[in-house]
Amino acid sequence: MPPKTKFDKNAIVDTALEVAKEKGFSGITARSVANRLNSSVAPIYVNFATVDDLVEAVVERVFSISEELLKKQKGKSMFENIGKASLDFAREYPVLFRELSMQPNPYMASYDTIENTMLEAMAEDETMRGWTREERRRLLLKMRVFQMGLSAMVANGHVPSWLDNQEFDQLLMEVGDDVLLAHQIKRKENL
Repeated sequence: MPPKTKFDKNAIVDTALEVAKEKGFSGITARSVANRLNSSVAPIYVNFATVDDLVEAVVERVFSISEELLKKQKGKSMFENIGKASLDFAREYPVLFRELSMQPNPYMASYDTIENTMLEAMAEDETMRGWTREERRRLLLKMRVFQMGLSAMVANGHVPSWLDNQEFDQLLMEVGDDVLLAHQIKRKENL
């Protein structure tokens, strides 16, 4: 009898991530992961008490991937880096992007939590010094609406054939600059 193959936690999480990339987090079952591993479900339950624990480990891995995509960006501003990282994530993980960003789910922090973190970072941006929290909040919402829409287009394969990935990234920056400029002009008019 050949020796049994052992699978460590990382191998199981890697395999479950592959399942999630195709079928979403709900596609992760003990059987679906075991089938990919060509094993029984035993290694899964040796390493994880429940399938929910495995899903949680995959979600953590996805957030780590997302953070890595953000760290890779070398843009001039937080908006550029977040926007480009979002586009990259939507390109590489369209099923997960849709599940995390376009559907209610227990995995994402509340909008308020994300917003507060971003508003604090924006307060440190040189171009927004002296802006009120409400001014930053309005700008952030406008930027997020466009960035999410563009990322959703990418994740759903609704990208115009005449735009390549680089031009799509450039479009993100052009519109971001336009929104920021318009916000700055309106702000000056109201002072």
